[in-house]
Amino acid sequence: MKKVVLTHRLHEAGMKVLEGKVEVAITNTGKPQEMLPELFDADGLIIRIGSIDRATMLAAKNLKVIGRPGVGVDDVDVASATELGIPVVIAPGANTLSVAEHALALIFAAAKDILNSDKKTRAGEFHVRNSYKAFELFGKTLGLVGYGNIGRELARLSSSVGLKVMVYDPFVNRESIEKQGYQYEQDLDQLLRNADVISLHVPLTDKTKGLIGEREFNLMRSTAILVNCARGGVIDEQALAQALRTNRIHSAALDVLAVEPVRADDPLVGFDNVIITPHMAGLTQEAATGVATMAAEGVLAVINGEKWPYVANKEVYDHPKWKNK
Repeated sequence: MKKVVLTHRLHEAGMKVLEGKVEVAITNTGKPQEMLPELFDADGLIIRIGSIDRATMLAAKNLKVIGRPGVGVDDVDVASATELGIPVVIAPGANTLSVAEHALALIFAAAKDILNSDKKTRAGEFHVRNSYKAFELFGKTLGLVGYGNIGRELARLSSSVGLKVMVYDPFVNRESIEKQGYQYEQDLDQLLRNADVISLHVPLTDKTKGLIGEREFNLMRSTAILVNCARGGVIDEQALAQALRTNRIHSAALDVLAVEPVRADDPLVGFDNVIITPHMAGLTQEAATGVATMAAEGVLAVINGEKWPYVANKEVYDHPKWKNK
């Protein structure tokens, strides 16, 4: 029987897809060297939390496919996987609505100072209501940095509650944005200057790492909210801490951090105007079912020699391993 290694147990829907079809080994770690003993004879790997590098792929000589129950592949050496003829299976669209809803919930929570007010009220500080930190969102401008599936869905949800939507994405043309009734902004700096809420929806790449840093915070309004449901490394977190410390911006709401799980001594933990959730935007019951199922089905298909369409590296099918398949 063929073997699939999981860094961590999938949602039960995904486990049922694998059940009886392959041998399943769960490492409960996503560190390449710690997974390697199980990977030596593995046909497939599904990474919930963790990474895989070139050296590990070369050592796992039987590895045919890498799966991600999601769309982020920044922790996978995709170039090496492609070179070795290994498709990187992803689950596009399965968690789009869940992440967009989470981003909108964070926007409301930050704008209404909900978490801080809850904490202070529980501590007997009822006068927190007189701080007047909360503000209305109706008529304010949401600046989307990135306009993929999640960005588009957040734009739809946000416009329905009266937010104006501004979009920056150099890979999307102006006409398609304006046709949907949104403002197209070709200059990121201008978006940062003019948005009341800035929500990040870009992958983590060499070009986007540290995209929002000290310079960018200095462009933002003092009343701005920064939301990140993308990848932690997109923000320079030291610069964010300084911006919060000096009241350079109103608040931040983060579902992702550069280091996860968040450390107890992380400076961002100490701010009353920061909301941090544990990378859970895509972990609703519906989304977890969808991404786990898609990842598991895709991994099984590739192991069985099928060209699964939902991969991060479609050029992998040009590899000699896939000739005549």
